[in-house]
Amino acid sequence: MRRLLQAGIIEKVGHGLYRRLDAPLVDLDLAEVAARAPLGTLCLVSALARHDLITAIPEHHDIALPRGHGSVTTPAPVAWHYFDAATFDVGRTQVSIEGTAATIGLYSPERSIADAFRLRHQVGQEVAVEALRTWLRRPGASPADLLRTAAQLPRARRPIAEALAVLL
Repeated sequence: MRRLLQAGIIEKVGHGLYRRLDAPLVDLDLAEVAARAPLGTLCLVSALARHDLITAIPEHHDIALPRGHGSVTTPAPVAWHYFDAATFDVGRTQVSIEGTAATIGLYSPERSIADAFRLRHQVGQEVAVEALRTWLRRPGASPADLLRTAAQLPRARRPIAEALAVLL
């Protein structure tokens, strides 16, 4: 490894993580998070942005882990969120990190909106409402599906039902 570093073939991107210099550009922070926290899942503002539901550009990666999971240290700009293990997998899928063989969890648009409403004190009411409005304009968006997802999460169904009553 040392010879490859000295020859300029690879570069160190994190503790124990290296990248070929001729490799395509990738989100190295997200790849590092995926390597350090295999259960890590993009959530809240990061997931809403990934689903193109908000116009804001996240200043850090919002990553969820099951509550009780050990803490993870990384130099990447990450806001760690610990969700109840019983509901952690609701709406969770895996997505590829472009340019790498790595994957990371991502919450569905419905789960992301539900989380934004139930944690609106963290992300802001305006972010949650913007995401809901954008989602409602999409073909196939079903308020019934959103309410079903919200019913599986604490403190999510009521604020979403109230917002839907105003917006529809």
